[in-house]
Amino acid sequence: MKYRYKSRMREISTAIDIQASPDQVWAVLIDFAGYPAWNPFIREGAGEAVVGSRLTLRMYPENGSPITFKPKVLAAEPGKVLRWLGHFIVPGLFDGTHEFTLTATPDGGTHLTQSESFKGLLVPFLGKMIEGTRRNFDNLNEALKERVES
Repeated sequence: MKYRYKSRMREISTAIDIQASPDQVWAVLIDFAGYPAWNPFIREGAGEAVVGSRLTLRMYPENGSPITFKPKVLAAEPGKVLRWLGHFIVPGLFDGTHEFTLTATPDGGTHLTQSESFKGLLVPFLGKMIEGTRRNFDNLNEALKERVES
């Protein structure tokens, strides 16, 4: 019998241009308590964007059941980057490093990149779910753009 090794790592990335400054985008992005008013993917949130702190976030994936997770903030540079690490049940099983990168554009706007790197034993078996996450990221990006630009 021949076994085929599948990668235990997957990455997805989405991006959008927003006609608002990185500081304006940042203010909405880190207002976790305000997520129910605009965020179609992470509809509930609590915590502070402070390195080392834990957030409490509740995701509502498209075509899936709600999931509550408590990621640890790894980076929080105002107007530049927000990164957290979350685990499913135990570290190493299914871990996700999520990142929002904000880059100022010459016209005074923001280029937002949202990405996630998935690692762990379950990654080879969750490809369909990971690809669905890309659609959720796109939905979040569009909603953030609409919220900040209005």
